[in-house]
Amino acid sequence: MADTSAVPGPDAGPFAPGSAPGGAGPGPDVPTLLETLRRLDSGPRGLTETEAEARQARFGTNTLPTYREESWPRVLVRSLRDPFTAVLLCLGLVSALVASWGTACVILLLVAVSCLLRTSGEYRAGRSMAGLRGLVATTATVLRRAGEEAPPDAREIPVEELVPGDVVRLGPGDLVPADVRLLRSQGLTVHQAALTGESAPVAKAADPVAPVGGGVFDPPQLCFQGSGVATGSATAVVVRTGARTRFAAAHGRPDGRREPSAFDRSVHGISWILIRFMLLTPPLVLMANAALRDRGLETLPFAVAVAVGLTPEMLPVIVTTCLARGSTRLARTHGVIVRRLPALHDLGAVDVLCLDKTGTLTEDRPRLDRALGPDGHDDPAVLRWAAVNAWWTLQLADLPAPDALDEALLDAVDEDDLTAYDGIAALPFDPVRRIATAVVRTPGRLGSRTLVTKGAVEAVLERCALTEPERARLLALAAGPAADGMRVLAVATAELPGAGLRPGGGAPTARVRDHLRADERGLEFRGLVTLRDTVAPFAAEALRVLADRGVTVKILTGDHPGTAARVCRDLGVPPASDGVLTADRVDGLDDTALAATAARTTVFARCTPEHKARIATALRAGGHTVGYLGDGVNDLPALRAADVGIAPRDAVAVVRESADVVLVGRDLTAIGHGIAAGRYAGGNIVTYLRITLSSNLGNVIAMLAAGLLLPFLPMLPAQVLAQNLCFDAAQLAFARDRPHPSVLRRPIVLRPGRLLRFIVGFGVLNATADLATFAVLALALHGPDALDDQAVFHSGWFTENLITQALVMVLLRTGRRRGRRGPGPIDWAAVALAAVGVLLPLSPLGALIGLTPLPAAYYLLLVGIVALYTGGLAVVRAALPSPAPWL
Repeated sequence: MADTSAVPGPDAGPFAPGSAPGGAGPGPDVPTLLETLRRLDSGPRGLTETEAEARQARFGTNTLPTYREESWPRVLVRSLRDPFTAVLLCLGLVSALVASWGTACVILLLVAVSCLLRTSGEYRAGRSMAGLRGLVATTATVLRRAGEEAPPDAREIPVEELVPGDVVRLGPGDLVPADVRLLRSQGLTVHQAALTGESAPVAKAADPVAPVGGGVFDPPQLCFQGSGVATGSATAVVVRTGARTRFAAAHGRPDGRREPSAFDRSVHGISWILIRFMLLTPPLVLMANAALRDRGLETLPFAVAVAVGLTPEMLPVIVTTCLARGSTRLARTHGVIVRRLPALHDLGAVDVLCLDKTGTLTEDRPRLDRALGPDGHDDPAVLRWAAVNAWWTLQLADLPAPDALDEALLDAVDEDDLTAYDGIAALPFDPVRRIATAVVRTPGRLGSRTLVTKGAVEAVLERCALTEPERARLLALAAGPAADGMRVLAVATAELPGAGLRPGGGAPTARVRDHLRADERGLEFRGLVTLRDTVAPFAAEALRVLADRGVTVKILTGDHPGTAARVCRDLGVPPASDGVLTADRVDGLDDTALAATAARTTVFARCTPEHKARIATALRAGGHTVGYLGDGVNDLPALRAADVGIAPRDAVAVVRESADVVLVGRDLTAIGHGIAAGRYAGGNIVTYLRITLSSNLGNVIAMLAAGLLLPFLPMLPAQVLAQNLCFDAAQLAFARDRPHPSVLRRPIVLRPGRLLRFIVGFGVLNATADLATFAVLALALHGPDALDDQAVFHSGWFTENLITQALVMVLLRTGRRRGRRGPGPIDWAAVALAAVGVLLPLSPLGALIGLTPLPAAYYLLLVGIVALYTGGLAVVRAALPSPAPWL
């Protein structure tokens, strides 16, 4: 048995550990096959069972870093870190310190309800995600030996049991179970879209003859976990497993905390505005009453009540309820899982959506465009010969399924036309030769055999009998559609002598392969077949909806610029006047220039993961709220750099775990539904903030003025608490309201500066109505029920306050509700609030908090005050653009 102490450590092996996945810099130096086997202390016959067990004990299982579901208590504690929740907890503590137990209990109750709602929503989303995990390879075919002298035995084992040095076999449809170095290969191509974003299969070979690029994933001798075999077969040795693979490294690479999202920035801004007001209010009340009314600390409970009255206590409950309702409805009706509740608000605020074209705008499945003869005109015979080659290559070479290009050719031709030919022999597509060849009997021509070759234009033309000018002309003919984003195949044929090859299936023998390769000379060029990417169903409609909602779509892809531009044109989204911005041009721009360029560019091509992340960061720096839709490891850096990361269900597991929003399908229309839900929720939150803060500020101004003008407190602390409770209960209706459809036309963003200007303006108007009420109570009512009667004053202001707040709820809501049938939740809540304001002073409950019935004359005068107040609100409201100019 080999000495396992000689096996390299986790950072040894043929990969340079400092090379980041998908990096733009030079790739790692790839050791020779012999050097790789020596470093791994392995060989082509694989490991023995004893060696494998020893290595698994040392290196661990071949699993990605586990994703532990967060426990309920952990999610609950995280919800307490919200800045506004901290503000409310501080207010509750201060209220308790001044023995205002009712206020403290109400505040703590609201905090508890908000945290429980948020925790339950995020916990349910986490449980939903658990059902989407596990889309990775589960078994692998490995060569193991019972002992040193025993022959290797090929068998299936769980991928968790693979160790460095194991020899595995790969075939079409297999997922690569670890990072491997090829030992032998035949016609191997792999899909690396999950790693690089490149939609076309990539050729791999154990002994490459062509030079390779400098990227980490470029060396053709290496295959990486997360990729899948498209065609061909191979035997490979495992070089890295588990957390040491490139696939796992991509997940753990970002350092530091994620940048604050749009929701985080808005909440912090609003919280600091409120903190400043609340820190300033109690000292002002105390100092003013001490200086002008010679009152001492007995006014402290009132000062605290004023600070509480300024605070929108229901904000955490309203925000959480709006977001939770929207998230639940999205998951139930549109298959959109919101894993982090604030992400729904960020989704509504998105004005730039970045995505890769493969799998989102296109189906990663090409379709036939045209079949051209040598003269450049349409020629159906070219398509027929190309399909004959695809059909008999599939049948005679025992391929499990056609590749995407052959499938497109077969879909375009009647199967009866293909079976009219009899297949004799075939060589499947070889990524080194870049052609596929089939020999068939031509119907109606007894004894005639036709060799049909199809593949890359340059490779086919090399085998045709052409003069140099003809070859140059045909290359130019193919360059046109290629530059326009098409995939181009060339087709050539040759008539063979009647004797020679015998018909038969299965892989061709060495003798047959040699015969066929020898016959691939002096061919007759038949023409070209062009194919284009298949646009995903509803993609064009989804893009139109996004554009109508003020969302600009930008395509960030690793594909050829022409391919990306063609897809955009097919979808009716032409690239910007500057054209397609390629990665090399991005590298030449500093951050400021990139922010300006990215804002006016639609298509970015040849992008590495670092380019995608840098573009998303530049767009955010330019003032945009950025969403990013990605499904591969190459999308991870950009997913984290965006305000909200979005992933489809069949994205690689590490991407789904990093995303804020997960789509059950790949349909882009689901994102439109998510944006609509986010904007409805955001519209309700903004409406609540505008109405509540402006009303509260007006009340505080009136309270401060009344405290200085009156010989008694303008409202008792218990009355302030009761008023707040009534208003808070009515505001729960905002979580169930459906704003006007106009809120969908543009992103909903909480802008603290604009919100402050709004609440100050309408707060002053609200305070004016309160002061008018004071004047009525002081000047119009005389006698024992006049101003010197504290109970009458408290009752009159209590009633006027709730009625004006009810009016504000109806008149300052987001959007105008024209054409609506019947009242909505906010209308009914406003009616109930006004009714409480009128009836509570008349009830026995009113007497418990110091309220008393009011004289009839007051109600008549109140009607006039309310009418003037309504008129003032309507005039100012009509002068504002719809739906919400202060967002």
